[in-house]
Amino acid sequence: MEKVVELIDAHKRYGSVEAVKGVSVAIEHGELVAMLGPNGAGKTTCISLMLGLRKPSSGQAKLFGLAPTDRRARSRCGVMLQESGVPGTLKVKELVDLFRSYYPNPMPAERAIGLAGLEEQAGRQAQKLSGGQLQRLYFALAVCGNPQVIFLDEPTVGLDVEARRAFLESIRSFASEGKTIILTTHYLEEADQLAERVVVIDRGVVVADASPAEIKSRVLGRRVSFTADRSLSDADFQGLPHQNLEVEGNRVRLLSNAPEALLRDLFRRGYDIRDLQVVGADLEEAFLDLTRHAEKETVA
Repeated sequence: MEKVVELIDAHKRYGSVEAVKGVSVAIEHGELVAMLGPNGAGKTTCISLMLGLRKPSSGQAKLFGLAPTDRRARSRCGVMLQESGVPGTLKVKELVDLFRSYYPNPMPAERAIGLAGLEEQAGRQAQKLSGGQLQRLYFALAVCGNPQVIFLDEPTVGLDVEARRAFLESIRSFASEGKTIILTTHYLEEADQLAERVVVIDRGVVVADASPAEIKSRVLGRRVSFTADRSLSDADFQGLPHQNLEVEGNRVRLLSNAPEALLRDLFRRGYDIRDLQVVGADLEEAFLDLTRHAEKETVA
């Protein structure tokens, strides 16, 4: 299949700091990929290299097999960055028409506005939009050129629950047309819901590149959560098979390789437990486990 985006042994240095250390990633046509990493991990730098906003110190970045700065590649690309801005006096429809004019084969303005859920705000000035509506406007501007690949950098920041749900549905709709989508987000449940593939970057290197299900399967243990009849502390779990313990008053969340034995011992100690859930690890726990493991390897 066609490789839409490639980093080939890409390095990026800022003075004495090496932010990206030999990253190689290839994203093919039609993939929906989430790029995850802690703050400062290098994922934003990787996106900048893919878009041609920065040049690799060594290695290569390609967009549709071309240099990312090549107009032929850029005309097939849509971008929604965290730090965006538009003239506040222009109306939504005017802005979409303006951005459409930059592309050779744009989609109808009404469709871009509809994908963003802004039909009722089409005649409103950008400066009169709410924060969530502005986010949706930036999405409309990213897709209005009918690009073959779209980069979404933290697209749902500032959206309420209902708006976030509608926004994710718009992303799914766009992806269903065979578009390539590269998403960065701190909401790991979004990555779990949307992405077919997750690339985890930590300390400038790729520490995982697989489906969400495969990444979650790497975490040994089950997630256990429950409410106890009294406040608990770390001391209450000494000698029990657990890790990643989180205690807030009498609410407990942890991972355990032997949840049956852990719960049996708690019952034997006389704890009354309710609202019990025992499920597989989620993507957040897998992400924390991966980045914690990467940190230990780096230190070692």
